[in-house]
Amino acid sequence: MSPLDTASFPVPQEWDVEPDANAVPPARRLILDIARFWRVPLSEAALRDVELCASEVLANAMEHTKARCRVTVRWTGERLRVEVADNSLRAPAVGTPEDMVTSGRGLLLVEGLAHSWGWHPKGAGKVVWFECAADQLATGDRRLAVLVHAARDHAGERFERSA
Repeated sequence: MSPLDTASFPVPQEWDVEPDANAVPPARRLILDIARFWRVPLSEAALRDVELCASEVLANAMEHTKARCRVTVRWTGERLRVEVADNSLRAPAVGTPEDMVTSGRGLLLVEGLAHSWGWHPKGAGKVVWFECAADQLATGDRRLAVLVHAARDHAGERFERSA
């Protein structure tokens, strides 16, 4: 038996997050603390993307359900996977530019910065997940384009509100 046959990965970590916007920062910090404790091979830039994606997914769960959500963090051996389970059956959707007047930019960021993301039904709700891999980090022009696109849409929203 080779050492690879007995390889093990850290036990996934799970916890509940209360439906309060003030609960998002500690939850995303805990995700990063877990990744660092596990010594996952992600750069600080990749961990910043994990943090941003986690903030968006958590905020979406709280905004749309107004209920507690459950966070699971796991290391697959190649990717850090973050899952947020909530009690809504409504499918997450990446907004079109017309939809983004008041919201919808968060999943654009997740789509642009994460290696992959998706969702699946679970019980009386759903799980929204994303994965980040060191070899798929959005860097340079691609990362800048994702962030500028989201910021531009946000600035447009503020302009339309004040008009």
